[in-house]
Amino acid sequence: MSETLPIQPWMTHPATVAVMDALAHAGGDEAARFVGGCVRNALLGRDVDDIDIATILAPEAVTAALKAADLKAVPTGISHGTITAVAMGRPFEITTLRRDVATDGRHAVVAFTTDWSQDAARRDFRFNAIYADRAGRLFDPTGAGLDDLRAGAVVFVGKPAARIAEDALRIPRFFRFLAWYGHGEPDAAALAACQEHRDLVRDLSAERVAKELLTLLAAQDPRAAVRLMARTGVLELILPEADEPARFEALVKIETEMLFSEDALLRLAALLPSDPAVGEATARRLRLSNPQRERLTRALDGEPPLVSWMSPRQTRQAVWRLGAEVFCDRVMLDWAGSDRPATTTQWRALLAMAQSWPRPTFPLTGEEVVAAGVPRGPLVGKVLREVESWWIDNDFIDDKLSLVERLKSVAQGMAY
Repeated sequence: MSETLPIQPWMTHPATVAVMDALAHAGGDEAARFVGGCVRNALLGRDVDDIDIATILAPEAVTAALKAADLKAVPTGISHGTITAVAMGRPFEITTLRRDVATDGRHAVVAFTTDWSQDAARRDFRFNAIYADRAGRLFDPTGAGLDDLRAGAVVFVGKPAARIAEDALRIPRFFRFLAWYGHGEPDAAALAACQEHRDLVRDLSAERVAKELLTLLAAQDPRAAVRLMARTGVLELILPEADEPARFEALVKIETEMLFSEDALLRLAALLPSDPAVGEATARRLRLSNPQRERLTRALDGEPPLVSWMSPRQTRQAVWRLGAEVFCDRVMLDWAGSDRPATTTQWRALLAMAQSWPRPTFPLTGEEVVAAGVPRGPLVGKVLREVESWWIDNDFIDDKLSLVERLKSVAQGMAY
């Protein structure tokens, strides 16, 4: 075709050149092309994070070519034709052209091919089946990928039901791509197929579903996609705990209007009820990481309660007890669940204070408690907690002498 992709910095990076040179040396200049997200995002002027390469070379030939060029070859998915090349510390996923022989919705048996059209025919969406060579020449075997990309149309390659039958993960992927790239009305055939075959997502692994869900929620504005997921019954299967659509919608609106960064985990929390037990169960079901699980659970805990009209002193006390991250998460969720137009300035003030306040360190130690006459043992901790509570109630008083006097008073009042 006549259209071209302007040469991108990642295309001329020495690591990319080394990999493409190795493949060209083994199979000729037409042996490999860029494909998928790197081409799609480059055409849209968006950041490119991963570089995928399609090749006519068999996996064994890819491995041999990389090793001959002194590049690392990792057999990350060799049964499906995928070798990961590592050049200058950068990974490149290289996959041999292939066609599906048999599928069961989760796994596929493939046969390798040298036909670019056959390879395109097994890909998920038409704008993900656009290839580009090193000179930037574009190849669009479906004949519609470029038009879809311009129009923001997420359209399956071929029949949607067939693509979904090959891999049910394409159902949440459809909504994820809608959130990131879709414009206007969604493709009716794709939407109908996702709804009709939605029960297939029950058999997907939790890790794959969680990755798609969090990536969807990280889009600039995923509200329309989430509404469609709810309307088709897909959301109920992927996130059965979801029952706060209004709070989710309000949170995304706040982030968008206030130019806050997109926060996928906080948006997930906004979809859930304010119940830490639900957050814990959801995180475990989706097999989120321990830090993600802890953050989700604490964000959904309603204690201590927060309100937009908290005084600076109350705000500092809450930040001290919760930590700045949890406090800000709680503020965002409570803000989204409130009468936002009337309290925007107040909620923003709470966030600003939490982010700017230098959280102090409690200045007393156990040894100082012992020096005040308290015998070593459990009583030391009890005295420390009593004095710390007084220190917090007095707005973290920065007066060591007053703190020591309070320590003496508490120590004298304790029965040893």
